[in-house]
Amino acid sequence: MEKLITQRIHDRLAFVYGAGKAPGLAAAVEGLIGRYAGRIPARRGGWSQRDALLITYGDSILGPAMPLQTLHRFLSSRVGDLISFVHLLPFYPYSSDDGFAVEDFRAVRPDLGTWADVRSLAADYRLVFDGVVNHVSASSVYMKGYCAGDPACADYFIALDPATDTSKVLRTRNLPLLHDYDTAAGKRWLWTTFSRDQVDLNLWNPSVLLEILDVLLFYAEQGASMVRLDAIPYLWKELGTSCAHLPQTHALIKLFRDVYDAATPHTLLLTETNVPHRENVAYFGDQGDEAQMIYNFSLAPLILWSLVKGNATVLTEWARGLAWIGPRATYLNVTATHDGIGMRPTEGILGESERRELVQLARDHGGDVTGKRNADGSIAPYELNLNYFDAVNDPRAEEPVEMQIRRFVVSQAIPMALMGLPGIYVHSLFGSRNDTEGVKRTGRARSINREQLDSDGLGAQLDNPATLRAQVFAALSRLLRVRSGERAFHPDAAQAIVDFGPSVFAVRREAAGGESILALHNVTGRAVSVPCNMAGSRDLVSGRVTAGSAVELAPYQVAWLRR
Repeated sequence: MEKLITQRIHDRLAFVYGAGKAPGLAAAVEGLIGRYAGRIPARRGGWSQRDALLITYGDSILGPAMPLQTLHRFLSSRVGDLISFVHLLPFYPYSSDDGFAVEDFRAVRPDLGTWADVRSLAADYRLVFDGVVNHVSASSVYMKGYCAGDPACADYFIALDPATDTSKVLRTRNLPLLHDYDTAAGKRWLWTTFSRDQVDLNLWNPSVLLEILDVLLFYAEQGASMVRLDAIPYLWKELGTSCAHLPQTHALIKLFRDVYDAATPHTLLLTETNVPHRENVAYFGDQGDEAQMIYNFSLAPLILWSLVKGNATVLTEWARGLAWIGPRATYLNVTATHDGIGMRPTEGILGESERRELVQLARDHGGDVTGKRNADGSIAPYELNLNYFDAVNDPRAEEPVEMQIRRFVVSQAIPMALMGLPGIYVHSLFGSRNDTEGVKRTGRARSINREQLDSDGLGAQLDNPATLRAQVFAALSRLLRVRSGERAFHPDAAQAIVDFGPSVFAVRREAAGGESILALHNVTGRAVSVPCNMAGSRDLVSGRVTAGSAVELAPYQVAWLRR
């Protein structure tokens, strides 16, 4: 192992746990690295314009075979190399939260398949696993051991007197922070950032850290090319603080990165930090020494705002602040995920009246809003719960479906044109609408965009060019195919946001060799004339060659112009 990495590991541990514990802990960490390094198969690392990421549950698409096998076959036959990464949302045994209350980190849900199915999928796609390292299920193997008094699980969780003042702790849910559990030693009140069934791990205990590192290395061994660190801002707890984004949390993520750099340098880290933009980008660390990738969470609400208003001014101004971090760090550009559209990333960008408009829009469009509890006890909007197609399109509106598809496609084209990798949710790729029946069935707002699709029925719709699903998939496939062939769309290619007025979001991308693309996105439902001298340029989307000193865009048209 390189001396530099060895020293970094020691220094991170000394910062978090103290100089006295650092040497012994560092030796244990190095032992883990040595144990796994020879067992993890080498895979392709880095990224290029040919990379795009699909977000899906293991059972988002169902058929006669086991779900992981069905998903693999469907992706191979229908999607192919349009995408390279597959974020396989938690496929471990769980008790709630659609997988994010994990009972056993090292097992595959028997109703989904086996580790062999996961590794088979990893042979064709670069898999993203979830590292749900902030908390575990209340019925997890760790909680069972803790409640039974097993010494191996002692201090795995944070027990507090219920009278403890926790008012400064940032809350993302309208639920109590402490819940009571019966243990062999009596009733214990444990820290639960998210719910009674999701009990936070105690990283003050070095044994918990070593267990987490073992799990993360195990994931790389089983085929993970990237690990998404779920709810990572809340990893370290310090009473008297917000317990979010603490220096120890950043140091531990950097430690995870060091361990991967030593044992499996192709495996990337993605941090899930649905927070204001300035806090989000902090997870790149110092010039990219922390997470290689972060979600560009502000995109989803700002693109929605632009399309609702027919005005890209706010999006343009915000995007001007996106900076290139370095060759080993980039953005994951998303509009939709398995969760809702985050509202916290709009803080400091949209005003309160504008944020209230988005909240009302979600309800008007058939969705709902999840709130978070503030320190003063008030409730603020945390996320909008609805499918992104129905976010940008009012289901009640009497307008041609073609116009709705065009509006949705431009919402997906903008993330593809920006610096970084596009991340596409499975329901966006196939043009899904709000699953209101799913919400009625589960009683959970987030079920609105977690519908399970029948593989044969979905395939039949994709085979019929008249269906909405077929038209959305064809349009997004076209954009992804074009993007993959252009060096100017490399995640590291230079980016300049161009202001052609409020009707158009425009970005110029330029590769190191001088290849340049001007990407124009009409965010309005009317024709727009863009005053730019691109005569003789070819629109990579339509194939047409431009003429004159202006580019004419139809309503919601995407034009990627290359000279």
